[in-house]
Amino acid sequence: MASSTKTAGAILKIDLAALKSNYSFLATKSGKAETACAIKGDAYGIGVVAASKALWQTGARSFYVARPDEGEQLRQLLPKATITVLDGLYKGESKFYVAHKLLPALTTFEQSVEWEKFGGGAACALHVDTGINRVGLNVVDFTKIITKTNLNVAVLMSHLACADDIESPMNHEQWMRFKAIRMAYPEAKASFANSSGIFLGKSYHFDQVRPGIALYGGNPVPHKKNPMKPVAHLSARILQVRDVARGETVGYSATWKAQRNSKIAIIAAGYADGIARKLSSSQLNGPAQVAIAGTRCPIVGRVSMDMITVDVTNLAQRKLNAATHAELFGKDILIDEAASWAGTISYELLTHLGKRYARVY
Repeated sequence: MASSTKTAGAILKIDLAALKSNYSFLATKSGKAETACAIKGDAYGIGVVAASKALWQTGARSFYVARPDEGEQLRQLLPKATITVLDGLYKGESKFYVAHKLLPALTTFEQSVEWEKFGGGAACALHVDTGINRVGLNVVDFTKIITKTNLNVAVLMSHLACADDIESPMNHEQWMRFKAIRMAYPEAKASFANSSGIFLGKSYHFDQVRPGIALYGGNPVPHKKNPMKPVAHLSARILQVRDVARGETVGYSATWKAQRNSKIAIIAAGYADGIARKLSSSQLNGPAQVAIAGTRCPIVGRVSMDMITVDVTNLAQRKLNAATHAELFGKDILIDEAASWAGTISYELLTHLGKRYARVY
């Protein structure tokens, strides 16, 4: 990771004030339900150290990670937080969870037996599958846990499969299953809604919501304008501006040909920096763009390991040099839009960012 903005090709600015604002907005939207934070994957790529401290300062007290070693790291940062491990209990590692005060989100009957035997009565979560068919307790295992164990269940949780589609009948189907399941552990904290689930209505909030991508600026309501503030702002410096005559080509395999005398800016970011190669375009004015001084300019030719090329002919009157930066996503290019051009989602775009940029918090 670059240590200085002066020597880095690309700069990733993380707006912690926007992160805090997003948390506060979601907490208000969730009413009486506790707002926990999904902070797995290095806080969705923005950096767990800074993100966790900022969220704690804003009032977050419960956090969800994927791996137990993520939980260990977070425990060192937030000694008093409630930390739940979504992977469940790794076989033979009960002592590790107890030592770091981690709640395993149990996903099999076998895990529950091991935790009851070696967990020393410590609290756990039960992750019940209501239809997404990923990790989670099936009906048989859940019934066995109810009848054959005496666990200290602090959280009863499930996960929505189609929350970003407000019209999907699966949302209500899962809600009905979860509501029935909740009766087995009425004293446990019921946690159901993810980022998009919060916007499905009050009945989906139960006792605790656990947003992820919305905290970091992703749109939880794709059918509407994004209500969240952008948190991650990625920009890269212009290395050079070239005059390219009509008929000349740009980049590997000569996939883009100038239809006019053009000015092409070479930007210091490529697929080694997490810029998807799918953004390559042979079109004169392709969909993938960057923003320079607030003006959108199309990416042309192939995305290579260390650079992209951008048609800046329409900015010919503006002085562009190595001090000028092009925004790849942030204020002018929203992260969900940038992700859609690459045929992916904001989650992947954030977590796949490279390590060569300088981070500025």
